[in-house]
Amino acid sequence: MTTPFHIGVSSDFKTGAPGALEPVLERILGPLPHITWDYYDSPDDQAVSPAAIADCDAVIVLASHFRADSFTGSDRLAVVARWGVGYDRIDTASLTANDVLLAITVDAVRRPVAEAIVTLLLALAKKLPAKDRIVRTGRWDLKAQTFGLGLTGKTLGSVGVGNIGGEMFRLLVPFDLGRRIAYDPYTSPERAAALGVELVDLETVFRESDFVTVNCPLTVETQGIVNAERLALMKPTAYLINTARGPIVVQADLTAALQAGQIAGAGLDVFEEEPLDSSHPLAQMENVILSPHALAWTDELYELNGVLACENALAVLRGDIPRWPVNREVLARSGFQAKLAQLRQRWEQTT
Repeated sequence: MTTPFHIGVSSDFKTGAPGALEPVLERILGPLPHITWDYYDSPDDQAVSPAAIADCDAVIVLASHFRADSFTGSDRLAVVARWGVGYDRIDTASLTANDVLLAITVDAVRRPVAEAIVTLLLALAKKLPAKDRIVRTGRWDLKAQTFGLGLTGKTLGSVGVGNIGGEMFRLLVPFDLGRRIAYDPYTSPERAAALGVELVDLETVFRESDFVTVNCPLTVETQGIVNAERLALMKPTAYLINTARGPIVVQADLTAALQAGQIAGAGLDVFEEEPLDSSHPLAQMENVILSPHALAWTDELYELNGVLACENALAVLRGDIPRWPVNREVLARSGFQAKLAQLRQRWEQTT
């Protein structure tokens, strides 16, 4: 009898996103008798152990930490299906060395994260928190002092213009912005032109933008790329928005720039350390809007992230390649191809 396929689900779903994935699992995997799933141990403060995923053909991951030794001896595991797109907590080199594919849910996050950026941009431009406080405190006499910022003719800058950055620019077309500029060494001039975006150097983005948005992944290259030197280039009337990853911005430098009035404010959904301590200076500033790394979490994102994560796992279990592989170099490895062939044979025998 052929061994059933087993999918491990990171246990942090139960605390970090309760109810986000389970209904999708039941709907998609429930009718497949040759597939089982359960939670594997995913501690918040340490990496997943090899033993926790030893019996898995695939894993669906929320925020697990996978380090170099997490995949040691992963003879059975073939795919890590990330519920989302960030993978800075996953050692991709070790994945590849152990013939394991990483797949992400690009299509699920594009619109929700772009909407989150636009939400922060509009709230900052219209000084929504200050206006909210006016009503709550009965200080309507202050409303003339909290006039906002119109977007017509303003310059929108982005650090990165990939999947999410491109969608952000598309969503903001009706607002009649002036310039749309971006720094992205990996985007072609043709793609940028199709979006109506001018590719410039990083310093120009900070120097000339009225809103600087961070839309790049966290990598060795991008960690700390938004620092004191670049924040000092920004206009005193400009705003910084980060919905990507916290460590892309040097948080101490941003805090100092805000305290010194170097920039007008910030909208942050991500932080260097999460959760942000409630006593942190950023939490005390009235010109900063904060969100707990969840502003993009909507019913649409929950549903599609779950569906695509399941589809990515099932694609590999069938012996196929999912749409959005990250470590594409693993596809050429004989060990990974052998896993695919074995999975394909098992799938044909059980269906």
